[in-house]
Amino acid sequence: MNSIGKIEDYSCHGRYNDDGKPTHTSEEQKRVENLVDKLYRKRVELRNKQLLNLFRNEHICYLQDSLFMGLNERMAVLDSSRPWLVYWIAHSLALLGKQKFLRDNDYKIVDFLKRCRSLDGGYGGGPQQEGHLAATYAATNALITIGGAIAYESFDREAIRKFLLSMQQSDGSFTMHASGEVDIRGAYCALSVAKILNMPIYSDCSSSSGQQEKGDGLFAKTADWILSCQTYEGGFGAAPGHEAHGGYTFCGVATLVFLNQLHRCNIDALIRWTANKQLQFEGGFSGRTNKLVDGCYSFWNGAVIPIIQTWLNKSESKQFHQWLINQEALQKYILICCQDNRGGLWDKPGSSRDFYHTCYTLSGLSLAQNSFETNIIVGDASNSVEPMHPLFNVTLDCLAEAKEYFLNMDQTKV
Repeated sequence: MNSIGKIEDYSCHGRYNDDGKPTHTSEEQKRVENLVDKLYRKRVELRNKQLLNLFRNEHICYLQDSLFMGLNERMAVLDSSRPWLVYWIAHSLALLGKQKFLRDNDYKIVDFLKRCRSLDGGYGGGPQQEGHLAATYAATNALITIGGAIAYESFDREAIRKFLLSMQQSDGSFTMHASGEVDIRGAYCALSVAKILNMPIYSDCSSSSGQQEKGDGLFAKTADWILSCQTYEGGFGAAPGHEAHGGYTFCGVATLVFLNQLHRCNIDALIRWTANKQLQFEGGFSGRTNKLVDGCYSFWNGAVIPIIQTWLNKSESKQFHQWLINQEALQKYILICCQDNRGGLWDKPGSSRDFYHTCYTLSGLSLAQNSFETNIIVGDASNSVEPMHPLFNVTLDCLAEAKEYFLNMDQTKV
């Protein structure tokens, strides 16, 4: 990574070179680079008056004012994504240290998510909608983020387990809903839910000796199917034969780690592809080859390298001390180029704020600030956000509380 991480230096190294053959793609890239350059230069001019600030209070007000919008019965625009709205907003507030606000409003939020439960055992995109793996993942993470007995007791884990089993296909892949599309998101969503709710990974597969076998139970053959989605570039596509993509790569890597099968993929190519998605001039990530920078990939791509490094530290006794990405450059891109001063974050300069990009860009900021025992905070210390778990994308405190609750519940039943 070149001097993009240093906003004091504005050489043209790292700028896009179209070799004198402009295309629509190259012109869009240059347009975004110029917008980014202007923002970086503006910060240099103001550096004695204004620090690299996280607009914490503005983001909190934007999110708190919007939280109950997702619970509004009259909502139409994102009617099939309402658990996602709750999760995006709740997780963003948790990252910003507003866990108490969520707990104070737990009854309203949990009551709404209960109404999103489907007769098939999963959660739908809203009340009276069919179960969907993505909505089930979002509702689960939202409830884990709210935390507390009211949220945890709202889960019907046996119904959810049966729903997950009903989505699994014979080759180990998962459909997103009944008779729906198959892609890598389904496997990740199903496995993340099973893990965070302390469900057995392989169920109904005990041999006569009492040993678990990888037979016809939950997630049998899933690792093999995930491995077939890795592309010649090194990333993962939505399904076998599809283009490598940051979001799908995250899903594939996280799923393989959950199943303890990451060593079976081409790790060198995976690291190379992911690291090269951090753009040299902007400092943020793009999601695919020859695509524009986007704040949400601060998490989708930004989480992949930490997940791999943590796995290597444990499985091969490596000694990494910080992430193999430019953490300072990523933070500067987020702080300078992705914040709306009214609150909320966006993908790139010139875009509009939304809850999705607010959630995943703040998640990327958390990853960029925290690596193993090393904290790297760009700007004032007040820019620090809560640490989160890169496999689940919930804060560490929320995850620890939930794990303890479900572990104790299952031990009591034995």
